Amino acid sequence: MISLRQRIVWASLLGSAALASSGAFAQQAPAAPGTSPSTPTAAVAQAEGSAAPKAQHKRMDPAQRMERMQEHRTKRLAALKEKLKLNAGQESAWTTFAAASQPPARTQRMDRAEFAKLTTPERLERMQARQAERSARFAKRTEATKAFYAALTPEQQKTFDAETVHVGMHGHRGHHRHGGADGQPSAAPAKS
Repeated sequence: MISLRQRIVWASLLGSAALASSGAFAQQAPAAPGTSPSTPTAAVAQAEGSAAPKAQHKRMDPAQRMERMQEHRTKRLAALKEKLKLNAGQESAWTTFAAASQPPARTQRMDRAEFAKLTTPERLERMQARQAERSARFAKRTEATKAFYAALTPEQQKTFDAETVHVGMHGHRGHHRHGGADGQPSAAPAKS
């Protein structure tokens, strides 16, 4: 059975092959009045323009990337707070929630050479300790979120639910959400 990802890859390959086999697609198209034949089409210009930010993102310094992510997180929290229209009695719960939502400070990680020198049981203990730290941070964030949620009015809770539905659905690299475009589980494939 062919997965959705494989279908997309095949469709892209077939589309590319079709364009390549038709020769120089942009050169064969008649030029628009008032333009030179060497002027790229709008689609080519748009594709070139959209590729530049992606390439730039890969070259970004990790410190700059973390700074951009922090700015994005700050803007997102400010927008959420504005949409919730909090009253004065809810501010302390918001402050606790916002503080718990922040990622931990970056700690110095053990380099690969040092990690490789450890025995397997020592490596497992290190990994288990890091997992316990992450679980503790998650528990703290969960409790702060529940306390903040309890302080909201039912209308604010609906807004909070709608604005935070995407949180937790991103997963990590290599992990993909299962389901259709609307987030619902996809139907079981028909057996033939």
